[in-house]
Amino acid sequence: MRRVLVVDDEENLRLVLRTLLRRHGYEVECAGNGEEALALVDAFGPDVVLTDVRMPKLGGMELLATLKAKRHQATVIVMSAFGNLDLAIEAMKAGAYDYVQKPFKPDEIVLALKKAEERELLRRENQALREEIRREHRFEDILAKSASMQALFRLIAKVADHKTTVLVTGESGVGKELVARAIHQRSSRRGGAFVAVNCGAIPENLLESELFGHRKGAFTDAVSDRRGLFEEATHGTLFLDEIGELPLGLQVKLLRVLEDEKIRKVGDTKDLQVDVRIIAATHRDLAQETKARRFREDLYYRLNVLHLHVPPLRERREDIPLLIEHFMSRNNVRLRTNVRGMDTEARRLLYDYAWPGNVRELENTIERAMVLAEGEQLVAADLPERLREARDPVELQLVSGEVSIKKTVRIIEEVLIRRALQKTRGNRTRAAELLEISHRALLYKIKDYEIRDL
Repeated sequence: MRRVLVVDDEENLRLVLRTLLRRHGYEVECAGNGEEALALVDAFGPDVVLTDVRMPKLGGMELLATLKAKRHQATVIVMSAFGNLDLAIEAMKAGAYDYVQKPFKPDEIVLALKKAEERELLRRENQALREEIRREHRFEDILAKSASMQALFRLIAKVADHKTTVLVTGESGVGKELVARAIHQRSSRRGGAFVAVNCGAIPENLLESELFGHRKGAFTDAVSDRRGLFEEATHGTLFLDEIGELPLGLQVKLLRVLEDEKIRKVGDTKDLQVDVRIIAATHRDLAQETKARRFREDLYYRLNVLHLHVPPLRERREDIPLLIEHFMSRNNVRLRTNVRGMDTEARRLLYDYAWPGNVRELENTIERAMVLAEGEQLVAADLPERLREARDPVELQLVSGEVSIKKTVRIIEEVLIRRALQKTRGNRTRAAELLEISHRALLYKIKDYEIRDL
C-alpha cells in the first residue's frame, strides 16, 4: 500500500502532505475536490484515499459513496476539522477506515497510513486463507467439509467414470443437481453435454416429445422434426430431476431405454440408438412410492443401481460457515455490495436455524440480507423474521421424529457448549466450569464441533 491520493481543497495542505508522504516512501497524487479525485482514481490506482470531508463540487462523503458503488478497493481515510467530527464519524459508518482530526501532527497521518497498511495486509492474508480453505473443501462446484459430505465426495469419485445409472436422493435444496454435475465432470463423458430436465415441471402431454423428440406431423404443433433431450445428451449425461413425478406411461418407456439404449421419437416407426449416462434424482421415498404403486418397481431397481444420498444441512452444520463465506464473496461481486462479515448474533441465528430449505434457503437468505444491509457487517435485523423467531435447535431435534440418541446428544452438547462460551464471552476455563467438564475435554469438543466466532 504505497500509493496515496490526497484530496483537499486547501492547496497548502496538499503540498505539505505530498512532501511528507513522499519523504516516507509513498507515491502521492493530489486533487482539489472529489471530481478531480475520481478522474485520477482509475489511472493512478491508489491504495489509500486521504480525503477532506467538506469540499466544493464533490465532498468527501460523496466521493466515498462513489468509490464504494464502483467497488474500488482503496482504503479511505477522512480528514475533518473539529466542527466536522460528526461527519467524519458518519463517513466511517459509511465505510471509511479511519479519520484524522485537523489540525494534525505529521506523525498522526503517517501512523494512520501504517495502521491502514497493517489492516490491508491482514485482510489479504485472511482472504488468502479463506481461498485456501475453499480449495481444500471444494469438490467441483460443491463446498463442504463435513465428514458425511467428504464421504459422498469419495463415493462420487469412485463411481463417476462408470456408465452405471445413479439415483441421487435428498431433500429439496440440498444440491442434488450439483452432485449430478460433479459426477459428469469427473467422468470421461465431461466432453459431452450435461442436460438437465425437471420431470415435474413439464406438462405430461409434452414430456414424451421433450425427452425423445418427434417427427414432423406427429401432432398438431409438430411443424418440423425435433431432437429430444436423449439425443442432446448423446455421449454425455442426462439428469432426470424429480424422477418421482414421471407419469407411469413414460416410466415404461424410460425403462425400455435403460435396458435397450434405444429411443423412438413420437410419430416415428424406427428406433434410434443412443449413448447416454442417466442420473436421476428425487426428494421422494421411491421405495414407498413403489409400494403405493405410484412408481414402477422394475424402474426403481433399474435406477437405483448406485444410490447417493445428500444429507440435509441441519445434519452437517459444520458446513454452514464455509457456505456463508462463499455466498457472501460471490454476492459481493454479483450484487456489487461490500459486506465484509457479520456480527456474533447474526452468525448464531444462521447456525442454529434448522434450514428446512437446506442450502438453497441459506443462499437466498444471505442474498436477501446483503441487499438489505446498511453497513459492511450483517446484523440480526438484516435476517428474515423466521430466523429470529425460530425455535431452539434442541427443541427442533426433539420434535423432528429423530430417534437416534447419538445424534440428539451431539446437538444438545454443542448447543450447551456454545451457550457457555457466549455467557463467558469466550473464556474457556470459566465455560468448562459452567459445563462441569474438564478444560481439556472442552478444548477437544470445541475442536470436534468446529466452534468459532463466538
